[in-house]
Amino acid sequence: MSMWVEFRKEWMYLVRTYRFLVSVIVLVFFGLASPFLAKFLPEIITSAATGGLNIQIPPATVVDAISQYVKNIEQFGILLAWIFAMGAVAQEKDRGTAAMMLVKPMPRGTFLLAKFISLALVLACSVILAGIAGYYYTYLLFEAMDILRWLALNGLLLVYLLVVLAITLFCSTLTKSQVAAGGIALGIMIIPGQVMVLLKWGKSLPGELLTWGARLMRGNTSPSWIAFGVSIALVIVPLLAAWLVFRRQEL
Repeated sequence: MSMWVEFRKEWMYLVRTYRFLVSVIVLVFFGLASPFLAKFLPEIITSAATGGLNIQIPPATVVDAISQYVKNIEQFGILLAWIFAMGAVAQEKDRGTAAMMLVKPMPRGTFLLAKFISLALVLACSVILAGIAGYYYTYLLFEAMDILRWLALNGLLLVYLLVVLAITLFCSTLTKSQVAAGGIALGIMIIPGQVMVLLKWGKSLPGELLTWGARLMRGNTSPSWIAFGVSIALVIVPLLAAWLVFRRQEL
């Protein structure tokens, strides 16, 4: 019962502060814009060439539209997950509202899990709607795509964004400053990732999920289950760590 109460509170907060609406608008916009950019950007560049330059750019294909879609949803999805999660706990600790909620009593694990689930639902709804928009506009400008593979691509995108969400939420439990939480999260996501790439372990990182999805859309069904397993672990472990840290904190 306490889980439902806390989830409802978090969900209403995300709706009333327009976070849900902003997330949907941003990702749907880029879901629509991606095939448009892939289709017409080469023509715009060619027509804008001046000074006798003769720029020859091959006509865009559905592969270009998919690549543009993945890049845009990845970049802006990460930004949204990071912004929404970095103040999820830190801001409530700073304002004292966390202490008020937890004296009811509200289990601290429930408090954190409700935040994660509500934010994950925002991202899931946004990715689903962006996927519908992207599929429809790609169909209009290029050709129909395999729906099951498109669903798989968007599912992998969502898992990737959940990793960012879980890590940032964990960092939000470490401090009362959402700016500090965001900075720590960026450090955790960027520095170890670069080290792994240098050690040639990049195919075990969550970013490989996006490569897997792109391969699927090109007809290559070779999976990246190690990267998928690592990604699931990078959702679960930060949430457990957040709970262990948060339950020992004085609010």
